[in-house]
Amino acid sequence: MSRDTRPIGLFDSGLGGLTVVRALLDLVPGERIIYFGDTGRFPYGPKPADELLKYSTEIADVLIARGVKMIVIACNSASAAALDHLRGYVTVPVTGVIEPGVRAARRATRSGRIGVIGTVGTIASGAYQGAAAAIDDSLELTCAACPGFVEFVEAGDVESDQVHVLAERLLAPIKAADVDTLVLGCTHYPLLARTIADVMGPEVVLVSSAEETAFEVLELVAGGGGSAPEDRVQFVTSGDVETFRYLGARFCGPEVEIVEAWSWS
Repeated sequence: MSRDTRPIGLFDSGLGGLTVVRALLDLVPGERIIYFGDTGRFPYGPKPADELLKYSTEIADVLIARGVKMIVIACNSASAAALDHLRGYVTVPVTGVIEPGVRAARRATRSGRIGVIGTVGTIASGAYQGAAAAIDDSLELTCAACPGFVEFVEAGDVESDQVHVLAERLLAPIKAADVDTLVLGCTHYPLLARTIADVMGPEVVLVSSAEETAFEVLELVAGGGGSAPEDRVQFVTSGDVETFRYLGARFCGPEVEIVEAWSWS
C-alpha cells in the first residue's frame, strides 16, 4: 500500500472511535480518512454478537463502496464479534483494537497482572482472554465490564461526580487484583482516562487500545498517502448530525466540522 492514496475507513458505534481518528490524524498526516459513527444504532456493547456482525458487515459495505484501502474496526465490541468475518468478507486489510491493546499491555506490565475493562459484550466474548493466551499465556488477566461508561461519554459527561462514583464501583475488582497495567478495552474509555487514572492510582499504567491501533495502522500504511487534501477526513453518522458535530469536535478536534447524515433504510 506504499503508493495507495485511497482513504482509510474506520467505524464505531458512536464517538469512541474518534480517539483512533485523532491518533491517526497525528501519526499519518498524509492519509485520507473516512469515519462512520453508527450512533443511530448505539450502543453496541449490550447487543448480541450476531446483531453486531450484521451491523459491521453493513458498514463495511458502505466503506468499501467509498473506495477505502483498509478497514479499522474502531470498536472493541464489533472487533470481538466481526473481525474474523470481515477479514474473509472484504478484499482489503481489516484490523481491530483488541490485539494491539494486549500487545501494548504486555510491553508495559512489570508483574504480568493486567486488568481489562470493556463493555458487557466485549468482556463476555472472551476476546481479550483469547488474545492474551495467544500472545503470552503467562499473562494474568482480570476483566471487568463497565456498563454506563459509554453512555456517559456519548452524553459528553466525562468528569462529573456521578462518573467518578460509578468508576470507583466498577473498577473495584480490578484494583483488588493488584494489577499494574489496565487496558482501556473500549475506544470510548480514553475520554474517561482522567477519572479512571484517579481511581486506579498513579502506579497503574493505562493502555489505550485506540492509540495502539493507530500505531498498527501506521505500520501498514508506512510511506503511503502522499500529501492529503485539507478535507482529508470525512465523517458520517447514522444518528443526530448536530450532536455528533458538537461532541466530535470536543473529543477529536476542529476537523469534525462537516458531518454527513446516513440513514439505514
